[in-house]
Amino acid sequence: MHDYIKQTAKFLEGRGFKAPEFGIILGTGLGQIIQKIEIEAEISYNHIPNFPTATVEFHKGKLIYGSLEGKKVIAMQGRFHLYEGYSLQDVTFPVRVMHDLGISKLLVSNAAGAINKDFKKGEIMLIEDHINLQGGSPLAFNGVEKFGERFVDMSSPYDSKMNRLIEKIALVNKIKLQKGVYASVLGPQLETRAEYRYLKIIGADAVGMSTVPEIIVANHLKLPVSAISVLTDECDPDNLKPVNISEIIAIAGKAEPDMITIFTELIKQS
Repeated sequence: MHDYIKQTAKFLEGRGFKAPEFGIILGTGLGQIIQKIEIEAEISYNHIPNFPTATVEFHKGKLIYGSLEGKKVIAMQGRFHLYEGYSLQDVTFPVRVMHDLGISKLLVSNAAGAINKDFKKGEIMLIEDHINLQGGSPLAFNGVEKFGERFVDMSSPYDSKMNRLIEKIALVNKIKLQKGVYASVLGPQLETRAEYRYLKIIGADAVGMSTVPEIIVANHLKLPVSAISVLTDECDPDNLKPVNISEIIAIAGKAEPDMITIFTELIKQS
């Protein structure tokens, strides 16, 4: 993996991806922030050596490089998931490449279902902690110690300094910001009523199919990371309705401006 990371980073450097400060991972329906970036280079995943290819139809599959609020950023327009058939090492490979290119902070977004009944679709949630229900770890491979400590401390996986700044930005901009625990499941099927009840019992406020592997690898690399969920549906097992994916995308798009405000201000003030 070390050689693959170096090979990919060298390729991207040769295409102009130089000295980025922030990495941004954009979740389902969350690509509008690209319009705020002064793009200097972009490349499709399928043209990047060793990169997986996004197979989800609503994930663009591009790596974007440019300036946002005067800072150099790399944005992943579309991410990879276990449910696409990739390994945990594949899913998190871009995080390792962005770190090798020089990012010092990582911002992650996702679309998620609200388990907490006090949360409503269209709101955003700052992730304070998570529960890994994906059945594995991106650090469970032979030779992981070459990249960092094998037994990574996860007592505080989300950067407290960035999270406090996010809360301040939300307050100043009058953005309703929920805070909670994100549970990451395998998917791609949605949850049953019993599974939603289980998630509530174990302390989840929202559920999705991504993010946690990326957070684990960021901590492995000692890379400060913050993450926001855009809540696209309400997962009330007593009043559960069939999920409409196009509706989820639409709700994500409507809620995204608040996330963009937070990310752009965070980058500006960091």
